[in-house]
Amino acid sequence: MAWEITPWRPFKELERIRKEMDELWESFFERRPFRGELSEWLPSVDFSETKTSYVVKAELPGIDPKNVDISLSENVLTIKGEKKQEKEEEGENYHFVERSYGSFVRSIRLPGEVQSDKISATYKNGVLKVVLPKTEEAKKKEIKIKVE
Repeated sequence: MAWEITPWRPFKELERIRKEMDELWESFFERRPFRGELSEWLPSVDFSETKTSYVVKAELPGIDPKNVDISLSENVLTIKGEKKQEKEEEGENYHFVERSYGSFVRSIRLPGEVQSDKISATYKNGVLKVVLPKTEEAKKKEIKIKVE
């Protein structure tokens, strides 16, 4: 019978234990639906920029567009909404619930000024798309670098 000797690395073991403790504390304070409680959740958001505008896309599956509010104040775009829990069917017993419900707020500071009167928003297949046209001043911020 061959015995294999492996070196003991106490600091590596401590790092593993620290990581496990961090995960334990994070999961302890994480809010999850429990006995009908609504949890906090945040939709995934993409923020991009073209030469003429800023574009924000937010995944809002299962949310009625009437339950979403979009506002712009001091160059901060705010998207608020609520995903309401569906009514339980009589005689239906859930084994577990993984979908998140509840209110959310996402705020994004824009890097430049926008034309607030020309902002447009569309909702298609569960994705909210907000297009914020830049002001002429914001468009001129591009600086070219000369390469020698």
